[in-house]
Amino acid sequence: MRILVAHNRYQIRGGEDAAVARDVAALERAGCAVEVVYLDNEAIDSGLARLEAAFSATHAPRGIARVMAAARRFAPDVVHVHNFFPLLSPGIHAAARAAGHATVQTLHNYRLICAGALLMRDGAPCEECVTGSPYRAVRFRCYRGSRLGSLAVARMVDHHRRAGTWRRDVDRFVALTPFARERFVAAGFPAGRIRIRPNGLPDPGPPSGASRDGLLYVGRLSPEKGLLVLAEAAARIGTRVTAIGEGPLAGALAGHPGLDLRGPCAPNAVQAAMARAAALVVPSLWYEGLPMVVAEAFAAGTPVVASRIGALASLVADGTTGLLAAPGDPAALALALARIRDDPAAAAAMGRAARTVYERDWREDVTTRALLAIYRDAVAARAADAPLARTGT
Repeated sequence: MRILVAHNRYQIRGGEDAAVARDVAALERAGCAVEVVYLDNEAIDSGLARLEAAFSATHAPRGIARVMAAARRFAPDVVHVHNFFPLLSPGIHAAARAAGHATVQTLHNYRLICAGALLMRDGAPCEECVTGSPYRAVRFRCYRGSRLGSLAVARMVDHHRRAGTWRRDVDRFVALTPFARERFVAAGFPAGRIRIRPNGLPDPGPPSGASRDGLLYVGRLSPEKGLLVLAEAAARIGTRVTAIGEGPLAGALAGHPGLDLRGPCAPNAVQAAMARAAALVVPSLWYEGLPMVVAEAFAAGTPVVASRIGALASLVADGTTGLLAAPGDPAALALALARIRDDPAAAAAMGRAARTVYERDWREDVTTRALLAIYRDAVAARAADAPLARTGT
């Protein structure tokens, strides 16, 4: 199978960028021919460039032309789009469909239905734009606190909703979790075209069985991740959580008695920290897409303490692969952290169960087979639709 992957990389590399790279490598290992077209947000380096990118977010002819030039040369069976914002735009799907290619869109976040991409406002979940007007985002400045930026993204969401892009031009969508699928279906996306397939993770090998100690946080140091709640919860029980990552809260959290800030670390160092920790903590206040730190923890045989919110509530089985706590509640989170600290045998049992879930759901060969099945499904759908397109019916 020949796959053309298109992805608009972020200025600060994050989980989506890493997931795309892992998928490309896994597909190549599976024997597929893969070509990747990267557009890079580092090119948006001036006020004029930002303005141009904002108002071409609905239809970005230069980005589309780059991908389609690669498609003409490479002749893919499938054009798989990951992030399209803002240099590629949803318009890539109509262009790929017109050229006869099957199209797939991964729903890494909620950008297709939410200007802020998080379904979150003022520190809490918000679904006003899921079924309502996306222009509500302008009132609340949901895109980076900017009315102008929010208008540009809301215009993109509204245009492609009204134009039928998602019902007409995309053969299959990839949702990372059942929860995410439900939100997109509620927003009017065609349920029959959305498949659930988590991002895969290469197997780091079975856990060593060595004794474990300490609690770990890995991720961006930002408000929606619940770091302030975590810091207070840890301080309440007189413990310190090792925090790996960087972000806007780094300064405010420096010296906090509940956190030991380590800054960003190399992937091998993160993996080693996962393998040593008694549990990983994911105290998010937003719905999350599919935080790969959960998969990484499960692969290492490490249980997860998470907020009972969105996809996290189903990713972590309370009392089996980890513990759940009410989001934004330091007292509830403190109780869960204390259970891990005070009962290492129970934590170890949860870790073993977590490793079993990783092997079943997230191991690279499992998720690669699932992705290839989605590609075959998309190709069949495109082939079935082609005669109808030629006759105009």
